[in-house]
Amino acid sequence: MAMADITVRGAGIFGLSIAWTCARRGASVQVIDPFGAGAGSSGGLVGALAPHVPENWNPKKQYQLESLLMADRFWAEVEATGGVSPGYGRTGRLQPIQDQRVLDLARAREGTAQTYWKGEAEWRVCPVSEMGPWVPPSATGYVIHDTLSARMHPRRACAALVAGLAVMGITVQAEAPDQGLVVHAMGYAGLLELNRMLTGRDGPAAGKIVGNGVKGQAALLRFAEGPEVPQLYADGLHIIPHADGTLAIGSTSEREFEDPSGTDAQLDEVIDRARAALPVLHGAEVIERWAGVRPRARSRAPMLGGWPDRRGHFIANGGFKIGFGMAPKVAETMADLLLDGRDDIPEGFRVEDNF
Repeated sequence: MAMADITVRGAGIFGLSIAWTCARRGASVQVIDPFGAGAGSSGGLVGALAPHVPENWNPKKQYQLESLLMADRFWAEVEATGGVSPGYGRTGRLQPIQDQRVLDLARAREGTAQTYWKGEAEWRVCPVSEMGPWVPPSATGYVIHDTLSARMHPRRACAALVAGLAVMGITVQAEAPDQGLVVHAMGYAGLLELNRMLTGRDGPAAGKIVGNGVKGQAALLRFAEGPEVPQLYADGLHIIPHADGTLAIGSTSEREFEDPSGTDAQLDEVIDRARAALPVLHGAEVIERWAGVRPRARSRAPMLGGWPDRRGHFIANGGFKIGFGMAPKVAETMADLLLDGRDDIPEGFRVEDNF
């Protein structure tokens, strides 16, 4: 059997996307995860691919913009190859505006969106009366409508990547020896491992906590509003109509937790808040409750690049709440580094930025 050029350890969204992009460029790839594909936080329900506000521009926002604009082609190619839909759709997003201060800010951002998004998408302030029946109540009578946001079903996205990789002869293995260059994309568990390895070592990273996990709880409702209506962001919650006739609500952000996969009264509160923000959800059946731990790097940006003091080993981690939106660009950046030796990792995204 031929040796692999790339070993990807971790079959979450970062690991699968990197494997996909490297394989598409002709590399021989193996993917290893003892828990299977999408077993961690990438196996969730929500799938909000939403941009940061278009102001105070920085490398992180530019990188996210480029990734969101790449998503149409990326996911279309994945689906066309493997025949499995990721549930992707650039359907936009609505956000209610509840007071005059936020309304003034939203109107100012119409102009900055034109500057930073360069005509690729719009950020508009719209009267509720013009938006049709699928719109959250708004105290001011206005909502923000952006056309950059997209949605996907996280589990289906992982399944679509697995199917696409299978067509190229790549399956997710439970265990195998490292071959070639090694990418560590193990999410929360990977951050804990990195913390353990840095504890007690000499040098600038000695004893550092470079990342941790934030638990999120989400719910899936049976509510077929329609596959092309926008997602909503109201009262700090993402409300995502999926293409399969379900609707996801999330999420909590829990820094301290005992049961990483258990749901509790905090999720009940999320569901109640979503129904208050969008009364049409009253009576919709809750068909699944889910919890998982999202990997949060110390910098809050994705953590990309070489593993300190481990030649030939690399890290792709820290997707936190924006991992699915960042995945196409992260995969491109890591493939450039692994296959071409080209380092285009932006400021704030390097592993060392978390020391």
